[in-house]
Formats: sequence, C-alpha cells, structure tokens
Amino acid sequence: MLTGLFIQNLAVIEKVYMEFGKGFHVFTGETGAGKSIVIDAINGILGGRCSKELVRSGTEKAVMIGSFQDVPQQVVDILRDNGVDLEDELVIQREISVDGKSVARICGRPVTVGLLKEIGSHLINIHGQHDNQILLSPERHMEILDCFGEINTLLSEYQRKFHRFTKVEKELEEINEKQQTKNQKLDLLHYQIDEIEQADLELGEDVELEHEARAIRNYARITESLHEAYQALDGEDELPGASSKLVDAVNALEYASEYYNGVDELKERLKGIAYEVEDIRHEVASKLEEFDMTPNRLDAIEARLDEIFKLKRKYGATIQEVLDYQQNCQKQLEQIEGYDIRQNELMVEQKQLRLACGELAEQLTEQRRKAAKQLVNTVAHELKFLDMANVTLQVHWEKTPFQSKGRDKIEFLISTNVGEPPKPIAKIASGGELSRIMLAIKNALADKDQIPTLIFDEVDTGVSGSAAQKIGLKLKQVSKNRQVFSVTHLAQIAALADIHFRIRKSVKGNRTYTEVIPLDEHGRVQEVARIMSTGEITDLMMKNAQEMIQRGRQSAES
Repeated sequence: MLTGLFIQNLAVIEKVYMEFGKGFHVFTGETGAGKSIVIDAINGILGGRCSKELVRSGTEKAVMIGSFQDVPQQVVDILRDNGVDLEDELVIQREISVDGKSVARICGRPVTVGLLKEIGSHLINIHGQHDNQILLSPERHMEILDCFGEINTLLSEYQRKFHRFTKVEKELEEINEKQQTKNQKLDLLHYQIDEIEQADLELGEDVELEHEARAIRNYARITESLHEAYQALDGEDELPGASSKLVDAVNALEYASEYYNGVDELKERLKGIAYEVEDIRHEVASKLEEFDMTPNRLDAIEARLDEIFKLKRKYGATIQEVLDYQQNCQKQLEQIEGYDIRQNELMVEQKQLRLACGELAEQLTEQRRKAAKQLVNTVAHELKFLDMANVTLQVHWEKTPFQSKGRDKIEFLISTNVGEPPKPIAKIASGGELSRIMLAIKNALADKDQIPTLIFDEVDTGVSGSAAQKIGLKLKQVSKNRQVFSVTHLAQIAALADIHFRIRKSVKGNRTYTEVIPLDEHGRVQEVARIMSTGEITDLMMKNAQEMIQRGRQSAES
C-alpha cells in the first residue's frame, strides 16, 4: 500500500508531500492544474520513463519518493534476491537531472531502474485513458483473455516449444538450400583435396629445391673454387700447402719446447689448428668428389618448383597455407557429407515439435474457451451494474496456423442494443462506453492478481449522470479490499472519496506553482460544489454537494 508521496521540482510542482491510507482516494482540480504530474511521479518511482523535460526550470533535478507498507511477498523476495533486505517500510526514490541522468534508490541503496520496474508491477497498477485503446486493438484482446484465464504458464510452455520449432524449420530450410548446390560443391572439394594430396608437399621443400637449383646453375664456379681451396691446403707440384706448412710449424715449436717451456702453450694451440685444417682439407676433397651434376636434375627441380608455384597461386602464398587450405576443404567435405545425417535428425525433431505444439495449442484453445465463457458472464454482470445491461460481449474465434501464441485469433465483439448482432468494438462503441467496458474488464481481471494499489486516471471520460455514479460506486466497492486512487472531473465520483485531494495551480510573481491540498469535510463539500458549478458557487450548490457526499456514504455502506 502506498502510504506517502514526496515530489520536488517536477514540472510546476515545487515541493509537495501527500499521505495516503486505506480506501478510496480522489484527486480533483481544474484542467491543466497538474493532476497528471502526480501520476507521472508515481510512474517514476515504479521505474517508468521520465523525461528531463519534467525537471522544473531553474533547478538541477527532480526528486520523487514513495513509501509503502504491507508490501506483497513477491516484492520482498525480489528485493532479497537483489541484496536488499526489507525490514518494515519500503522507500523508493527516483531522481531525474537536467542532463537526463536518472538515479534510483531503494531504502537508500542505489539500484537499477529495471529493478524498480520489476517490483513496481507488484505494487501498483495504473489504468489510464490510453488503456481504452487496448479494446480498439484486437491483437491485444488475447492478452486480456489469457490474463483472465490465468494460462500464462501453459502459454510459456507452448512458446518454448514453438520457438524451438521455428529454429528447427529455419535450419532445415538452410540445409535444403545447400543441398541444391551440394554435388557441385562436393566435386570441387574432392578435386582440390586430390590435387594437393597428389603433390605430396613437404614443409620447406621449395626453399631446399631453390638452393639446389642455384647450386646446379653455378656448378663450374663452385667446383673451380673448391679445387682452388684444396690446392691451397694440400699444395701443388713441389709447392707445399697450408696443411703441410702448419705441420712444419708444429714440429719447429716441438723442437724449441725441448729447451724452452715458454712455447708449450703456443705449440698445443698450433697443433689444434693443424688438425682442424687437415680435417677441412679432407672435407673439401670429399665435396669435390660428391659435387657432381646429375644429368637432367635441374629440369626435374624446375618442374617441381613450377608445380609448387601453381599450387601456391591457387591455394596460398606458402606451402603451409596450401596445406591449411587442404585441411579446411576436408572439414567442409565432412560437414557437407554430414548434411544428410543432420537433415534426418532435424526432420525427426520437427515432427515431434509439431505434435507437441499442436497438443499445447489445443490445450490453450480449450482453456481460452472456458475463460471466454467466464469473462463474458463476469463482464456482463459488471456492465449491468454500470448501466449497460443491454450491452453484450462476445469472443470471436478464428483458427490460424501455428504462431507465437498458439493457433487462435481472438477479437472482442459487442452489441449495444438488444437484437443487434455483435460487431467490432472500434466500430460501434462511444468514448463513454469504452470507459465502462474497460472498467468492467479491469474489475474482472482484478481478482486475478494481488496488486494492493490501483490507480484510475480519468477512466470516467465521456460518462455522466447515473453512469458516472455507478463507476464511482464500482471504484468504491473495489477499494474495500484494495487501495484505490482516481483522478476525476466528476462530482459523482469525487463525492464517494474516503480521502480527497484538490490539485490547484497558481501564479506567484513570474512562476507557476501547483499545490496538492488534502481536504477536510468542509473542503470536500466546496470542491464537489465547484465541480458541479459552471460559475459562482451558491449556497444551494453547497447543500447539494453535501447531500451528494452523504448519499455516497450511504450507497457505499448498503
């Protein structure tokens, strides 16, 4: 239950605090006085959209604070799951800055606006004039029926199956499209894989072949250089080579070391060099014997390099990239060849899901038909009380292919006169009739939830006289079990209030201010008289207003 509302710097409201209790609350005031701003503030603390344009000019931010007691258990559970332990009073604060930034707090703790929306749906239900538009939109009628029939659990189960069913059908469609080009793709993949496999490529092979080809092309120069090196090491004719000279040097140091040990280290170092040079001489000789150009070897190498070049041009810049391309082709091949298996799996699942969706859709239809009968009877009873006894509601049914809410297309039809066939609401209902029909439906739905506070924002638009009185009595009746607020222009409804606020706009200096004034008994009489009057409030109007309030109390008690 909403126990208090504080508003600061919101549009024309500078600062106001309102206290609420149980029963029927009414807000009245001249058109444009600011009644809608109070509703905007309540919407704000419930997580509704708040525009920075609502911040009062000349101020930095607007502040809205609502306090609640005896909150539903669902709210307590949601808050606990989000780390907020509620002890006694629930306090929600919302701030909107001129730069558009929004801050939300619950019991002083910062929270997301999403959390406000989540708990707000369990705290207050606001019914505004725009709700009447729901009746003019046939696609919204099923929502009303489903809510009344309390079949959301079954609907959610159907929607899960239907969502999976649509995904399976989409995947099947994609596979079927791919099947059309399957053979052509398979032929190409097989050709590419075979071409690369037959080449029997090895990593680094191209680099080694290029080195070998370069050596063959320079065969004469290489052999000449090797022979020259060998001669320098081994000697030529009677001229000794480097190897022989080093041996002579070692022998000389050997002789010297017999008499002078200062050359021992030099001798040993030179021995090592002599041995190394001798090994090099032998290896150069071996290279001269090994390095022999095989006939046609260069042609074979160039043919292989040409083969590798062609593969690189088609499949990658390096041998590694060509091999990676082959591996990717193999994966694609396996995937395509697996289409048949996946297609069969999906077809089996599709059949199962179609059956499951069909069964659930039939259950939805059955429960909706039962709910429709109850809704028609309940609304008829409510409309009779609201002076619309001759208005009948009918639920028109059409079977459809599978869609997100089953296989039903539903539209509410009404007949406003006895003997007239039911027609779409949009074609024959007046504004006043729409208000009462919507109120009747809202009352029928009210028993389906446990929301403690209901707000009716000018739902009496387009009605007057006895119909207005009946709407007031219906709101008063609902307020026996719930807290009810009504923004109204009608004296018949205002006279039934348990708690009455007048919203008044005034100009002081160059600024506009809106006040929210709680009315005592005398103030209520004056306000009801003001609503009834078209000019000056006379004593007779005051007397009539007082009688209307007294009759309202008697009617509500009877």
